[in-house]
Amino acid sequence: MIEVKNLFKRFRQAKKSDPSRRRDAREGDGYFQAVRDVSFHCAPGEVLGLLGPNGAGKTTTLRLLATALKPDQGTAFVNGVDIVAEPMQARRQIGFLSGTTGLYGRLTGRENVEYFGRLHGMDEARLQRRCDELFEQLQLHDFAHKRTDEMSTGMKQKCSIARAVVHDPKVIILDEPTSGLDVMAAKVLLDFMADCKRRQIPLIFSTHHLHEVDKLCDRVCVINGGTTVFNDTTGAFRQRGGGDIFDAFIGVINERSAA
Repeated sequence: MIEVKNLFKRFRQAKKSDPSRRRDAREGDGYFQAVRDVSFHCAPGEVLGLLGPNGAGKTTTLRLLATALKPDQGTAFVNGVDIVAEPMQARRQIGFLSGTTGLYGRLTGRENVEYFGRLHGMDEARLQRRCDELFEQLQLHDFAHKRTDEMSTGMKQKCSIARAVVHDPKVIILDEPTSGLDVMAAKVLLDFMADCKRRQIPLIFSTHHLHEVDKLCDRVCVINGGTTVFNDTTGAFRQRGGGDIFDAFIGVINERSAA
């Protein structure tokens, strides 16, 4: 179970903004409020789609939830563990793929995944079984011994997914996992996410591809201007657009912008 409660995070601005530039409403007193008030939850077996326009605060929210950043206010619970009070314990239960996560280019795909498994303290026999399972599931066996700096974007992304979940986490958080992928590579990752759902693993992912939300998600959270503006089931989200998920998204964003 993942519960996110009233997250708030601001960043100090490096320099004063140009007075002639149009200011973002989240700027003030030398700070930028990237996340102002975000709340949602995701139960076992659910997939939650985190949506919003560019700059809405999605990536910052996911990095807060994954304990890569510490919130200024609010908190989140991962299977009952408070990410602020016990970040190391929470981190052990999380598989996190950031949009900026890289691979060690001189290592092969398998070596990258094994390395991070060892960092998680996995014993060697379990690690090898888990690698075999993931490389089969993500269709990576043919590329297991290829250096990652020689891989395509799709292969790199699949290796990054394997690396993020090699320790068999209890919850999974993915930041735009299919961005830049071709249809076949994207399908493999979507099938992987559907399998996590069948295994009752709560999964949160951000995306700009609404067809992925329509296909996979049980719940939707929309963030705009650093604030949750919609948090409900996918069915309720569709109803906001008269049954069309694209119209629902545009409607929710326009409502917030007009407020």
